[in-house]
Amino acid sequence: MTLLDKDGVQLTVDDTVATVTLTNPAKRNAQSPALWRALAEAGKRVPGTVRVVVLRAEGKSFSAGLDRQAFTPEGFDGEPSFLDMARGSDSELDATIAGYQEAFTWWRRNDIVSIAAVQGHAVGAGFQLALACDLRVCADDAQFAMRETSLGLVPDLTGTHPLVGLVGYARALEICATGRFVHADEAERTGLANLVVPAAELDGAVQDLAAALLAAPRDAVIETKALLRGAVGRTYEEQRAAERGAQARRLRDLAGQAD
Repeated sequence: MTLLDKDGVQLTVDDTVATVTLTNPAKRNAQSPALWRALAEAGKRVPGTVRVVVLRAEGKSFSAGLDRQAFTPEGFDGEPSFLDMARGSDSELDATIAGYQEAFTWWRRNDIVSIAAVQGHAVGAGFQLALACDLRVCADDAQFAMRETSLGLVPDLTGTHPLVGLVGYARALEICATGRFVHADEAERTGLANLVVPAAELDGAVQDLAAALLAAPRDAVIETKALLRGAVGRTYEEQRAAERGAQARRLRDLAGQAD
C-alpha cells in the first residue's frame, strides 16, 4: 500500500514493515528542502502497526547529498537561498534549520527500528540520512563522505551525534574534517555498517534483518531500544535503575497476559 509519493520520496507499507524509497536516481537522489519535507511527512504517516522501517534508494547511489542548486545565489524556487537564510535573524535561521532536521529525527523513535539500505555514494546529507537510521546494511560498493566542512559548513542534519557514537570522536573528526570517503569495508570494521553484502544481495539481506527484528515481541524490542538509546546519557547506576524499571514493566505485562 502506497501512502506517499511526492518530491522524490515514496512511502509504502506491507503489514508491519514500512519502506521509504528515494525515487530520483537521475539526480543520484540529491536532497532538497522539498524532499526533507516529504521525508518528515512520511514519518508522520507511518501507521502505528509498523515495527520496522526500511530506507532505500533507487539507482546506483543512495544519495549524493544536497542538490548543488542550493549553492547558487537563487537557490531552489520558492525556498530561501543560503544567502537569504544568512541575512535573516538568529531565530529565523535556527527555525529554518530545525525544520530541515525534522526529516532526520523520527527514524530513531522507540516504537520502530529503522534500517538504511545503502549502495553507492552516501555523501553529506546522504551520509547523515543513513546515520539517522538505527542500523545500516551496505552494498560492497557503498562510499560515505561528509563534505560539509570542505564547503565551509558543518554537518547540521543530526549526523554528528550518531557518528561520534559509532566510530568515536577522533575518527569522526578526521572523517568530517578531511571529507574523505569511507568505503564499505572500513564502514563495517569501524561500526558504521552493521553488515556489508554484495550489491545484488542488498535487498535480501535487509529483508532477512527485518524478519529477525520482527521475531521478538514488540514491547520487548521497544523497551530494549529505549534502554540502549539512553545509556550514553546515564551513569552506570542510572542505567542499572533504568534496566530494573524496564524489566519490571515487562514482567508485569507478561504476568498480566498469563492471568
